[in-house]
Amino acid sequence: MPRMTGGEAVVEALKKEGVEYLFSLPGVQIMGVFDALYGEKDLRLVVVRHEQTALYMADGYARVTGKPGVGLVVPGPGVQNALAAVGTAHACSSPVLLLAGQVESRDLGKDGGALHEVNDQLDMVRPVTKWCKRVMKVEEIPGAIREAMRQMRTGRPRPTEVEIPWDTMRSSGEVEFSPGEALPPAVADPQDLSRAAELLVKARKPLIWAGGGAIVSDASAELKDLAETLGAPVAMTAQGKGAIPENHPLSLGGAYYGFGPVRWAMSGADVVLTVGTRITWQQGRPSTALKPPQKLIQLDADASMIGKNYPAEVALVSDAKAALKALAGELRKMKVEKGRWSSSELEQCRENHRKWLQEKVPLQFQIVKTLRKELEDDAIFVCGVTNIGYWANLAYEVRKPRTFITSSYFATLGFSFPTALGVKLAAPDRQVVCVVGDGGFLYACAELATAVRYGINLVTIVFNDQAFGSTKSDQVVNFKSRIVGTEVTNPDFARLAEIFGARGFKATPEQLGRTLREALASKQPAVIEVPVPTMIAPFQMFE
Repeated sequence: MPRMTGGEAVVEALKKEGVEYLFSLPGVQIMGVFDALYGEKDLRLVVVRHEQTALYMADGYARVTGKPGVGLVVPGPGVQNALAAVGTAHACSSPVLLLAGQVESRDLGKDGGALHEVNDQLDMVRPVTKWCKRVMKVEEIPGAIREAMRQMRTGRPRPTEVEIPWDTMRSSGEVEFSPGEALPPAVADPQDLSRAAELLVKARKPLIWAGGGAIVSDASAELKDLAETLGAPVAMTAQGKGAIPENHPLSLGGAYYGFGPVRWAMSGADVVLTVGTRITWQQGRPSTALKPPQKLIQLDADASMIGKNYPAEVALVSDAKAALKALAGELRKMKVEKGRWSSSELEQCRENHRKWLQEKVPLQFQIVKTLRKELEDDAIFVCGVTNIGYWANLAYEVRKPRTFITSSYFATLGFSFPTALGVKLAAPDRQVVCVVGDGGFLYACAELATAVRYGINLVTIVFNDQAFGSTKSDQVVNFKSRIVGTEVTNPDFARLAEIFGARGFKATPEQLGRTLREALASKQPAVIEVPVPTMIAPFQMFE
């Protein structure tokens, strides 16, 4: 067995797991890993300006590739800074590994004021991780990293954490790296699959809801095949957008806070198949909610999600890709009556939605249409917690899976720009655009330095309304326009980008298409500042 330091064992273990990037910010308790990276060519270190960004970038990388992203931070404040990003990955079922330093072994549990000490750090990470472990010996490092990866690659992928004391990273020991094992995906019980197929075949109007689980399991082809076999329309949550192309004849597009084409179809469905969604409160508004006597077939890799928000007639605890393939096979054994939803009926739902957007939010609708027109089919669109991001859930047509990135129900302000940096590293040859508000962009604007240093040619569009827009709009809608604490003072964002060495642009909404073309053609990190008024959000509209 080779003898190496704890830091070297970390690097070697990550390489054996196929990790390409390690996102980090240096600090004394993790310098043993940094030293092990000296001269390393197969594992690329990306140094950021805030620990949140390290884990956001890891998340962005993971969302596009489907492979675990890895961030390394110091204990205490480093871990605490990173937890907003880890929590986002947890909400979005994203495979992200948080590697954390720890105080020296002799100081653990003493609460004696050691540098960066938190007693007990594992208690902080447990709520937002699937699995976590403290490693005390060099010899334990490969096994811990292997288990962290296994946890993320089986069942529902969610973040994991491994933390290592300062002295263990610098100590030496004999380590052994065991070969990985290919684990087959979980498949639903055959009897449950048969029951589900029978319900769908007998349904008067079956409908499918696709959530993030359909994307995570790379089940788009299987979902499309099942929908076409059954003749059932597919609505998608924000996390599920792109599970089938939104320009497909059976697509009912994205749904968000009770809005979307599905609102005109939901009441007609008698059997609903959900794929990788817990049926959240965003789907629970009257226009899109499941209501008795509608029957639910719930497919999810996480058994704890079954029946959480609506009772399931049939539960399929399974990897979505495997279950959808098996379910389509069951349907082909039966006589499937198509045409239960007419093409004109579904097109009318889509047309109703388009007219509603045009009437209610013409500016937002036009901006999102412009973005869709200018971007290629495989461009990746990263939505921030900002007004245009909200409306993109309803108005941006996603044509391929893993090309629409959101922070899901965690709704993390400051998420989109640093996450999009990781997305662009994962897909350097594709267009990557993130939309962010002025409030959210300033969370991580220092990462413009990271973009320039590593040549991450991301285009960021900052919609500037000189406010925390959704909360200001909330004051207008719900508090009789008593504006307090929601207006802000901003820098010139285009000049700010140029100071960091990026390209800076300004554009009105009408000029956005032309300016976006120029920014994309520049092949440089770029920021486009677009002034907009404070606008209403979907969740502030009631009909």
